[in-house]
Parts: sequence; C-alpha cells; structure tokens
Amino acid sequence: MTVLNETQNLAHEVVEDSNPTNNTDFQTIIKRRLNRRNILKGGTGLTAAAFFGTLPLVGCRVGGSSNNLNPITTTDNNAAIPAIGDLKRPETLRFTAVPHSTAETMSVAAGYKAEMILPLGTPLISGIDNWKDNREQSAESFDWRMGDNHDGMWFFGKKGSAYDAKASDNGLLVMNHEYVNSAELSPFGYFVTPDEDAETIYQSRRLASDVRREVNCHGVSVVEMTRRSDGVGYEMVLNSKYNRRITSSTLATFTGPVAGSDLVKTKFDPTGYQTRGINNNCGAGLSPWGTYLTTEENFLGVFARGQDASQLSAAQNAGRARYGATEDFSGWGYLWHTPDAKEAKVADEFLRWDMTVVGATAADDYRNGFNTFGFMTEIDPFDQNSIPQKRTALGRFAHENCAYAPVEQGKPVVFYMGDDARGEYIYKFVSNALWSNSDIGGGLKAGSKYMDEGTLHVAIFNDDGSGKWQPLIHGKNGLDASNSALPFNGQDEVLVFARAAADALGATKMDRPEWVSVSPITGEVYVTLTNNKLRGEREDQPVSATNPRSYQARGKARGNDNGHIIRWAETGGDHAAMSFEWDIYLFASPSDLAVENLSKLNDNNDFSSPDGLYFDPRGVLWIQTDDGAYTDTSSCMLLAALPGNVSDGAPTVTSAGQQTRVGTFANNDNIKRFFVGPEGCEVTGITMTPDFKTLFINIQHPGNTWGAADGGSTPRSATVMITKEDGDVILAESFGPAASTT
Repeated sequence: MTVLNETQNLAHEVVEDSNPTNNTDFQTIIKRRLNRRNILKGGTGLTAAAFFGTLPLVGCRVGGSSNNLNPITTTDNNAAIPAIGDLKRPETLRFTAVPHSTAETMSVAAGYKAEMILPLGTPLISGIDNWKDNREQSAESFDWRMGDNHDGMWFFGKKGSAYDAKASDNGLLVMNHEYVNSAELSPFGYFVTPDEDAETIYQSRRLASDVRREVNCHGVSVVEMTRRSDGVGYEMVLNSKYNRRITSSTLATFTGPVAGSDLVKTKFDPTGYQTRGINNNCGAGLSPWGTYLTTEENFLGVFARGQDASQLSAAQNAGRARYGATEDFSGWGYLWHTPDAKEAKVADEFLRWDMTVVGATAADDYRNGFNTFGFMTEIDPFDQNSIPQKRTALGRFAHENCAYAPVEQGKPVVFYMGDDARGEYIYKFVSNALWSNSDIGGGLKAGSKYMDEGTLHVAIFNDDGSGKWQPLIHGKNGLDASNSALPFNGQDEVLVFARAAADALGATKMDRPEWVSVSPITGEVYVTLTNNKLRGEREDQPVSATNPRSYQARGKARGNDNGHIIRWAETGGDHAAMSFEWDIYLFASPSDLAVENLSKLNDNNDFSSPDGLYFDPRGVLWIQTDDGAYTDTSSCMLLAALPGNVSDGAPTVTSAGQQTRVGTFANNDNIKRFFVGPEGCEVTGITMTPDFKTLFINIQHPGNTWGAADGGSTPRSATVMITKEDGDVILAESFGPAASTT
C-alpha cells in the first residue's frame, strides 16, 4: 500500500488507524500462546507430520514426507491451474543472490534480463501521442493510456478469443493503477488555488483538468500481449479490441446482498444498483473461472466530509468514523471534490467525491457515495463491453488483494482477503455454490454464481495456537439491531460495515494484513503483515513475544519497522473449515540487527516490510517489499523462497528475554534476493506466464529518472518483464542440475 504524501511529489505510506476497539491484538495473543505452550514439537501443538501426514488437502496432491513435496498437477480437481509436466518443487534455490543496491537502475539475478514495458502514459491505441515530458497529455486521453502507479496484475492466457489457462503465446495482461503522483502528471505540478471565503473543505481548490486526469489514471488496464518474434518476452498488440481502461469514472454495478440497499443509494442512482468508478486498486487476484478480481483499498483518501454530524443518526456517524471519515475530513490531498462545479462535463463530476449531507434524502446528494467503494470488483477482460461487478458479499473494507484456495469439484469456493489498515482483520468468504469445472471460462455469470451468495468470515487467533472463523451473518452472534456500537438491521449493513461487524465478533487485530497467497503444495495460507511503527510505543500496541523488536536503529524511531509473514493450515486441509492451526513463517529484518533478526536472515536474503506475495504453481513463494526502514542499505526488492509447513520451526529468545517461535530459519537454500528495484520505488504486482518463461512485476513511484521518456527526466511507474537470457523457464536452474550463471 503506497499513497500520496502531503506535498504530492513523492509517495509514502499513509496508514489508516480507525479501529477503536479493545479486541486483543495479534502480538498479545502470541505472547499468551507461547506462555502456555513450550513451543517444542511434541507438545500440545500439531506438528507438520501430524497435521498433514494422513489428511488430504483440498485440490492438492502430496507425495512422500513433508520435506519432499510434489506440486499439484492439472486434474479434474484443479483444472484452472496449468500443468507443470515433470517439474517438482525444488529442494534448494541455486541462482546467485542479487546484492543490496540503492542505484538508480534495477538489478536482477545473473542469467536473467529485466526490461521496462508499459510505463505511465503509454497509448493503447493509435492516434494518441506518446508520453511527453511536458506532461500536457489531456485528461481525456488517459481513457486510452496506461494509468499511474501500476500494482496487482494477472496474465490471462488466450487461445482465439477465449481464456485458456495453459496458453502462453498470446494473452491479456491486466493490471491495477493504485494512485497518482499528482506533481508528475499535471503541467502545473500539484496546483491548488486558495478560496478563503469558501466553506472549510473548499478552502483549497484544484483544477478540473488535473482532477479529471487523476481520476482517469486510477483503475485497471487491459492490454493484449503477444510473444515476440525471437520467442523471448512479449510486446503489446496496439489497437487490440481487448485493450481497455476501466477508471474511477467507469460505470460499475453492485451485486449480492448490498445491491439496492439504502446504504448505496445516491443522486447518481437512487435505486442503489450502480455507481461510477473503481478506485485505489491495489492488489489483485484471479478467479478459478478466469476473470480478474481487483481490490479497492485506500478509497478513504479521495473523499471529503464537512460538518454534517447533526444531520445524521449516531449509527450513521459511527459507520463513517469506523472507516476513517470523520467530520471536516478533506481526504489525503486529492481534493477531487473541490473544482468549480461549473467546469463539470457530466453531472456532479466532482461533487460526488463529497459525502457531506446537503439534500433532503440520500437521493439528493452523495452522502452514500463513500459506501459505494471498498469492495472486491470482478472484471471480465475477454468481454470489452462488460460492466465491472462489485461483489458486495465479500464485504467492504480496505481490500489489499484476494486469493482463492485450490478448487475441488463439489466443494465450495473459498477466497481469502486482508484489510490493510493498522489493527484491522483477516477475512475469508465461502461460497454457497459448489465448484464445477464446467464453469471455467464462464465469465461474470460464473462470478455471480460463486461470489453473490455465501458467507463472509473473520479470523480469531486463539492463545493456544488454534484459530477459528466467525461468520458475519445478520441475526447471529449479536449482529442485529441490539449491537450498541453500530446496530445492524440487515445483511447489507453487516457487509457495508464489515469492520464494525468484525469488532462485535471479537476479531483479532492484526498489523496491516496485506497480500494473501495460498500454497499449491500444502494448502496453507500466507499473509504479509507489513510493519507497525507503534509497536511498543502505544498502549494498544504492546511489545510481545511475536514482535519484541521495539528498537531504535538506523535513526528510526522506536517500533517494529520491519514486519513479518504469518501462515495457517485449515483443519483437515478443508478451506471451508471453521478452525485452523497457525504460526509465524518469517520475520523480516536487516541482517545486522542481532537478536532482533529472529529468522536469521543474511546479506543474501534480508529484507524489510513484506507486501506483495505470490505462490507460483510450482510452490515457489515470491515476496515483494514496500519499505522505508531499510532503504539506506537497499531499495525495495523481490525474493524467491521455499517455505516448509506450519510448526516446522524452533523456539528462540529475544533481546527482551521473551520466548517466541519462528518457522524454519532462513538460509541460502530456502530464500534469496532475486531482484532489486530502482531507488525510491516499491516493488509490487506479480504474475507469471503459464509456461513459466516470463515473470512480470510492477515498479511504483521510482526515483530519479527511472522510466523517463527518451530525452526526458520525469520518472514513471512501469511494468518489468523478466526472462532468462537463454529463454528457459524462470528458476530452471533450481528444478534440475545446477546451471552456470554469469
């Protein structure tokens, strides 16, 4: 998660902190757990062998011991995942680790090539000028240009005009554009005009053209790609009928329990079935049937709210505040609500970003405009005329990404999601419909089948090392009108205010749950918890066994700046189960932090602030960073890792004298640095072609002149295409005899 700073010139993290509950935080739970358990194998906790040795895993095939895992193959139970042939999960990583770097350029492992493609402003059709450094591209032209700050993405193999999970020669690369660098988009930089006589939230006005340009730079790009003539890498198919931009102005439809609810009725659509735009799209996911799932994360930052608390009920005020929208809130510097309404090209083009009550009813203003964002949104990239569907059954919060568990014929489809704000929760959705392989390629119709009816759950981590899922269902467990903090009068209210519903169920507060990924080898679920600068510095964020690293180093304030990755295994290998067993896979840390380096990282694999996370179908885990705590030593990076299983670690004692538990210690065989981005960037978004020969990642907000047009100096976000110099499979050297590198 990266968003604008106060001056709009560079990017840094603005972390929402709107959870007022006293729900037990994750760190305290681990401390209790470890005080009760001696954290030795053979104790009360399940060992990996006990947990997995005799139990089938959903959609997975496990052969031999837990240390000799075979990858899943394409079977009737996993038809959405391409075959891997005879490749097995490697036992070791053999490539040479990339050293730390703070250079203006990017670096990749020896034997590989990294190329920049599709930077900000790239035209998708003919007739539009290439990006120029004068930044005078019209706002309207970004309906057909690559947007800003590329993020989550997926490569959809294409055969003819249809989705083909095994096709690699041709495909659709679909990606998010999370936010904008305002100063680098406008010919005037970040420009505001004072209006001291106006109402409080209008004291600084922005140009209509600048806001329109930024709105069009958000959202999603769909780009057709074809393999180059030399057989290595890809190029864009200019003027493809599939090339498309979906922006913060594109029409979107609500589906599921919130569709038609009073909570999403606005002046634009008094019926509550449609809204304009998808926004702040961060991580992404693939559906098992072959559509794109995009998230709406930091939607709070583009809205404003004036002084209207007296015109709303206590419950309405509580609902807004639980998502950070308090009175006199003017957003995070976007100020999209401020241009003169007379300059609007369509009705309420700018006023729709202002949720202040000004009319007699919700049909007379945009008091509910805020409620129309924060949903998982499904897009069918193969139908250029389709309308994005906001799948409300999966809840409303700051979605970071969405990962599905391997599907199995006749079993529910399960999605995992994190809410990326400090002290928020981890969720999963279990469909009512049972999976059928015949739905692969079914587009949005399949999405309606599996995502509009089902149950959203929130995670509770127990102090004995177990965990449970609590269903967010109206009328159960106090989720009704009697709830004192925010009464729930229907399932629509439970989902629109999912955070408050999770509060009432006693969900476990986490340290910014970001990307989720599910191992195709073990079926275990991994989540990045990026960092927490308040660890040990605020009463509701106490130092505990899992994060005893409230320390001061490298000129930083005290706290835990480095983050960690947790994981869990669902009971019986069933992703629809209501309980699970969990541990901590990896603590991020600079290698020289002595006992704070709980996973024993070294110079070849140390990192900070894990963010992006992706298991490729062979079982290799790719870890990306969005860091500000270790950038004096190395820019953000991409690492490859080979995880084990829950409970495969050992106890350790920290500098605070507290006992904690980590997964198997890091070494040069099981985790290595594969790529380092240019100075100032975040490395994010990741996908691989079905033949494993091309890896795509994204670079956000690079510094210096990285990504600049020829002869220019303005840095631009872009996609990076990584291939082997010999055209072979990515990490081929790890799947067979060691290969020489240069």
